[in-house]
Amino acid sequence: MKVIAFIPARSGSKRIVNKNVKQLNQHPLIAYSIIAAIESGVFDKVVCVTDDEEYAVIAKYYGAEVPHLRPQDISGDKSSDIEWVQWILGYLQNIGESYDVFSILRPTNPFRLSSTIIRAWNFFSDEGTADSLRAVQKVTEHPGKMWLIDNRRMFPLLPFKNLDVPWHSSQYTSLPEVYIQNASLEIAWTKVALQKGSIAGNSIIPFISEGLEGFDINDPEDWILAEHFIKSGEGLLTNIQIKPFKKI
Repeated sequence: MKVIAFIPARSGSKRIVNKNVKQLNQHPLIAYSIIAAIESGVFDKVVCVTDDEEYAVIAKYYGAEVPHLRPQDISGDKSSDIEWVQWILGYLQNIGESYDVFSILRPTNPFRLSSTIIRAWNFFSDEGTADSLRAVQKVTEHPGKMWLIDNRRMFPLLPFKNLDVPWHSSQYTSLPEVYIQNASLEIAWTKVALQKGSIAGNSIIPFISEGLEGFDINDPEDWILAEHFIKSGEGLLTNIQIKPFKKI
């Protein structure tokens, strides 16, 4: 099988300006995903999918390829993943490069190591009939205790019961386990994206993240937490051997 890793890094983040290339522990955030992907040995190629020239320069410095900049019409904050996945797969096919499997490694996840990628790849490759694999983690706030508000009244999001007791009035431990997806990684067959128009398909392997593998940086508070985890030793970063990128 030919396997490719995609590092999506569009510009224009609002909550943390230029988040994907903001420096975390000396290196741009995107560097940790690129180096982890390369060190895993899983991929034939690691490609940064970005709409920004500066991001492309940084990605190339750390070892990723940027065959073409992502078009602006599929780089907005409401653009779906399947749009750019189909675009980059199609672009690569047009230049004579076809891949059986792709993985999405989002740069906002700095604590995903090469060992995480290898573990996920082993799960996926051992399960030959699934469409994809997606990283998940157990929820801390159960949806059975969530509500919808309509005018001045509220209604349970999930109107289920444990015997005669509504979920919203049940102890957490008595509720069924629920998992939420995180930004650690996704792996899927290329044909799922190109033929089914989905990055996941219908048959999905759960990859349960361990520790901080699924930690995602979205808000300034997340950034502060990431720095705390690094300082305390709770969060392990990929060891980057080259000197930090510097603008010329």
